[in-house]
Amino acid sequence: MNKKHLTCALLMAASMAVQAQNVLDVNTRKLGAPIQSTMYGIFFEDINYAADGGLYGELVKNRSFEFPQHLMGWQTFGCIDVKDDGPFERCPHYVVLSDPGHRDRRTGLTNEGFFGIGVQKGESYRFSVWAKAPKGNGTIRVQLIDENTMRERQAFAEQAIDINSKEWKKYSVELKPTMSLKRAKLRIFLKGSNSVALEHISLFPINTYKKRENGMRRDLAQALEDLHPGIFRFPGGCIVEGTDLDTRYQWKNSIGPVENRPLNQNRWEHTFDHRYFPDYYQSYGLGFFEFFQLSEDIGAEPLPVISCGLSCQFQNPNPTKPGVHVALDDLGPYIQDALDLVEFANGDINTKWGKIRADMGHPAPFNLKYLGVGNEQWDYDEKHGGYGPVFTERLKKFSDALRAKYPNLKLIGTTGPNSEGWDFDLLQPRMKELKVDLYDEHYYRDEKWFLSHGLRYDSYDRKGPKVFAGEYACHGKGKKWNHYEAAILEAAHMTGFERNADIVHMTTPAPLFAHVEGWQWRPDQIWYDQTQMFKTVSYYVQQMYATNKGTHVLQLTTPKQQGKKTIGVPVANQEGQNGLFASAAFDNNTNEVIVKVVNTSKTAQSITLNLKEMAGATTAQTITLSHNGMDDENSIPQPKLITPQKGSVVCSTDKKQTVISDQLPAMSFRIYRIKK
Repeated sequence: MNKKHLTCALLMAASMAVQAQNVLDVNTRKLGAPIQSTMYGIFFEDINYAADGGLYGELVKNRSFEFPQHLMGWQTFGCIDVKDDGPFERCPHYVVLSDPGHRDRRTGLTNEGFFGIGVQKGESYRFSVWAKAPKGNGTIRVQLIDENTMRERQAFAEQAIDINSKEWKKYSVELKPTMSLKRAKLRIFLKGSNSVALEHISLFPINTYKKRENGMRRDLAQALEDLHPGIFRFPGGCIVEGTDLDTRYQWKNSIGPVENRPLNQNRWEHTFDHRYFPDYYQSYGLGFFEFFQLSEDIGAEPLPVISCGLSCQFQNPNPTKPGVHVALDDLGPYIQDALDLVEFANGDINTKWGKIRADMGHPAPFNLKYLGVGNEQWDYDEKHGGYGPVFTERLKKFSDALRAKYPNLKLIGTTGPNSEGWDFDLLQPRMKELKVDLYDEHYYRDEKWFLSHGLRYDSYDRKGPKVFAGEYACHGKGKKWNHYEAAILEAAHMTGFERNADIVHMTTPAPLFAHVEGWQWRPDQIWYDQTQMFKTVSYYVQQMYATNKGTHVLQLTTPKQQGKKTIGVPVANQEGQNGLFASAAFDNNTNEVIVKVVNTSKTAQSITLNLKEMAGATTAQTITLSHNGMDDENSIPQPKLITPQKGSVVCSTDKKQTVISDQLPAMSFRIYRIKK
C-alpha cells in the first residue's frame, strides 16, 4: 500500500472511530415509565409587567385611582378633584371633572398607559367608565391621541358619552383607531359646564383572547396555548410571599367584580434600584378566576401557590422579628384561605365559594388537583441562623388540614431557592418526612452547571416525593440574556427530565413574560412591547419538548467498555460522549419513537441511532434548532431570527433494527420521530 492510500485509510479509520464514540442505542421493545401529561408546563409570575401592561388586556394604568399617588399615570388639566367615597368599597377613589370657568378653557385628564397605549388600525377598543352627573346630565369626549404628532389633529379616534344619571352607572363606547400606534394616550374632555364623576376608567381590545370582556391580550395568550403546556403554575413566585404580610398575594382579593378588587403593591416594585419602576402595582384584574379560566382554555392543569404565612425570607431574614411572619398559633386564617380556595375551584354551586365561582360565570368546577404551599421558603440549621424548621412546621399544619378535608389533593412543598447546598440538603429529606406529593426545586445556574448536571435526577430516591422543577433557566456567566447558547443548554438539561420521568413529574422554566421597556429580570420566555411580541429560543425549546413528549420513556444508552464487559450508560455529556445529551420516548397515540439529541460541543458530531428490535422504518421526520451565533437572540425587529426547522433523514433497516446515521451541527438540538 502506498503512502497516499495509507493516509486515506488512516483518516477513514479515525473518522469511523469518532463515529463509533457516538453510537446511541434505543430499546424500543420495553416501555419505561409513563411521561406525565404535566411534564412540560408554564409558570406565571407578575414580574417584568407580566400582568398589568402584559398578559392582562387592560390598557389604562391606575384605572381606579387607587395608586398611593392617586393620579399616577394621569395628566390632569382644568378643574379636577379626587374623592374617596365612591361606589366600590375596596376601591373608593374617583375623580370629579368640573367647569373650568371659561368657554375657552378645558377640564380633563390623559392616561399614559403602560409605556404608552398600543392600538392597531382596524381593531376596535371598548372604553368603559362608571360615572354619574350631579345635575343629572353631563357629557365627556373620549379620544385616542397621538400627542406628539405633526398632523393637524392629535385625536385619531373619538366618541362622546352622555352621562344621564345622578347615580353611579356603567357606560361604554367603541373606539376605532384610524392608525396604528405604540404610544397613544387616552384623553377625556369634559364637554359643557356640568360636572361629572368618573370611576374605573377602562380600555380593552374587543378582540381579546377568547373575546372575553375582562380578557387577556390575544397574541400573548395564544403564545401560551401554542406551548401546549401540561401544568400552569400561578400567581408566583415571590409575589405570593410579599415583601411583608400585607403585600402578599391574597387570592380572595382577586375575585369578584373587577371594579371592587383592591390594589396590591407588587413585590418587585422596590426590589431592584438599578431597574426601578415606581408605578408597578397589581390591579388584580387578572385574578384567580381568570387564572383558572386561562388554565382551562390552554389545556393545562391549574397549580395555584398560596402563602404559608412567611413573607419573603430574602427580604426578611430574621423569622423571629415580630410582625414579619405569622406565628404558628395564628395560621388559622391562612389555612382557611387554602381550604376555601379548593372549594372555590372545585366546590358545588351550593357551597359558599363554589357559588361565587358560578356567579362569576363558571358553574362547573375547575377540577383542581394540585396546590403549592409556599414558594422559596426554607428552614434553618444551627450554622445558618439557628431558627429551626420555620417553613416545614408551617407546611405540616397546612398539610394536616388540607389532607383531612381533601385527601385526593396533591400537595407540593419546596426545597428552597437553591439546587444544592445546606438549605437544599436540609429540606429535601424533610419533604419525604412530611409525605408531600411533590417538591418544588428552583435553579438559575450558569453554563458550567448545566453542562455538568445532566445526571442530576438519575440518583434521586425513587421512593420519595416526585419532583417539580418549578423554576429554572440557564443564566449565562456575564451575559444574562436570552442568547442562543443558554437555550441549547436548557434543552440538554431537559433530556434528564425525560429520562427520569418516573420521578420528574412537572417542569416549568422561569420567568415567563417580560416587557421590553419594563423588565427587571431576564432571561424570559416571551417578550413584548405595546403591540408586538416575540418568542425566545428558550420558548422554542420548551415547545419542541412539549409537542414531542411521548407517553413512555424508552431506554437510550451508549456503549461503554467496563473491564471485559460492554455496558450501556446514559448520554449526558459523560466522559467520551463529545458533549452529547439524549433521551428517547415512545408515543402510544401515534405509534412513534421520539429521540431527542442535543450537541453542546462546538464542533459537529456524527451519530448513529440504533433503534433496537424495530425494523422497517425508512424515514425519520426531524425538527432542528441550529444557529451559528452563540450570543444571538430573537427580538422585536427580528422575531424569527432563530426558529426550529423541519426536515427528514433516511433510515436503513434490517430484520432486527432501524439505523439512522446523521451529523448534528455544533451547538444544536434535533428531534427524530420514527413510525414503529
